[in-house]
Amino acid sequence: MIESTDLFVFIAALIAVYLLPGPDMALILSTSALGGRHNGLMVALGLALSRAFHVTLAALGLAALFIAHPLLFDAVRWIGAAYLCWLAWRLLQKPKENNATLNASHQAGWRAMRQGFLTNLLNPKALMFCAMLLPQFIVPTGDLIQQYILLGTVLVTLGFFFDLVYVFAASGIADHFSGSRIGQRIARIAFASIFTLAAVRLVINR
Repeated sequence: MIESTDLFVFIAALIAVYLLPGPDMALILSTSALGGRHNGLMVALGLALSRAFHVTLAALGLAALFIAHPLLFDAVRWIGAAYLCWLAWRLLQKPKENNATLNASHQAGWRAMRQGFLTNLLNPKALMFCAMLLPQFIVPTGDLIQQYILLGTVLVTLGFFFDLVYVFAASGIADHFSGSRIGQRIARIAFASIFTLAAVRLVINR
């Protein structure tokens, strides 16, 4: 069974990762600030589902395919970068969309969840992170399934908690600038730039 000390170290490592800026954080901040709290929560749900999926793949050992087949890793990496560029383009194409309309749109909520899921899913480094981090805290002589469930639950739950903090922080700040079109335009350009830089970073940093 996993020692409590090891579990604390695992949690500390996750906190450090979730505090670092990245595509997931950029998406949840931009969606919450420009699309409202509801859509931000849907992004958080999509991210949680993708992280759970990555934990499952890591437990099954499928992440080893990326190591054995670098071309597969590169393919997913380029697809992920293209998707981030598409998100940046989408932000710049909707400067006049009304936030109230976005909040009331059921379809927009599901789209936000799908964007959260795909943003994390198409980041091969997220899978490699799970594949490299989780085994370090697994006790080989213990119940492997139970340990992966425990660590996976901690990973997903903690990530969802941080995402909730980002959602409420971004939506709260956005409420003060909801009437400023110039502020919204600047925010869109800033977040689009972040997505573009994240795409470049994903391509360059192998």
